[in-house]
Amino acid sequence: PGPAFGVVAPEVIEDTLIDLATENEHYLSELSEHAGCFKETEIVEFIFLLSEKWHLDQSSKYQAVELFERFMIKQVEQMYKSSRDKAKSCEPRQGSSWSSLKDQIYNTFVLRLVSCVQLASKLSLHYNRVNSDTALKFLQSLKYSYTKQELLESELTVLETLQFQTNVSTPLAYVELLLEVLGHNRCLLPAKPLYQMCVELLDFSYLTRNTIYNTLLKIAVENSTPSKLQVAKFLTVKEDSMLLAVGIISTSMFILDPGHWKEVVKHLNCITGITSQSTFEFSYAVLKHIIGSTTPKQ
Repeated sequence: PGPAFGVVAPEVIEDTLIDLATENEHYLSELSEHAGCFKETEIVEFIFLLSEKWHLDQSSKYQAVELFERFMIKQVEQMYKSSRDKAKSCEPRQGSSWSSLKDQIYNTFVLRLVSCVQLASKLSLHYNRVNSDTALKFLQSLKYSYTKQELLESELTVLETLQFQTNVSTPLAYVELLLEVLGHNRCLLPAKPLYQMCVELLDFSYLTRNTIYNTLLKIAVENSTPSKLQVAKFLTVKEDSMLLAVGIISTSMFILDPGHWKEVVKHLNCITGITSQSTFEFSYAVLKHIIGSTTPKQ
């Protein structure tokens, strides 16, 4: 079942919107240059399929993707720094070389993926949490021979690397809140089907992330071959959860009720400050890769 819209007090909606916007801006201001490196289609698909296998709720799979992404970036950066510091101190034979560190990352990759799904299941406050026995059984089915102790240590490694800052708001939280605000503002929406369409399109955007944002980048710079500098500057756009949520709602509305689409886009502009032009372009990029359409047009 989806969320129950229209039951939250206005002051709670307003405070939550401010909190999410602040969190999003803070994340973008401290964005790693490697952001997005661990959101490749194969990784996202693995997490989505595993979440489905374990019957987790919708938010858990997005939470797991975000946890794994942030953990892996921090882990790789920490390992690289440690390896570089040892090389500078003229002690290359002490400790692991960068090559062996890469092997270590490779050898524990699936284990870390499973640990992030486990943690996400616990963070979602959902009744169906993934215990160690379930996780071990799955890993054994893939011919891994981890022990329960190694599984627990893996979870702890993820938590410590992230400094226990694991309760990250996912794009789904932004979508749900913006739908709540639109409903509170009496913007006519087909609530249930719209929410379901948003979830399906959010899944699609995660699985085809690079394709969609590459199209969006080319639209933004008006050039089919963006420069390296343009690609680097565009990173904040790719990681903007508020923009993603607005684009997903806009595209869903265009599919379900095109007659009220522009009205909804205007409301979203008033709520978030994201321009209608940016929203139109995002919807175009998504739709282009769903059906090859050149719509929506302004």
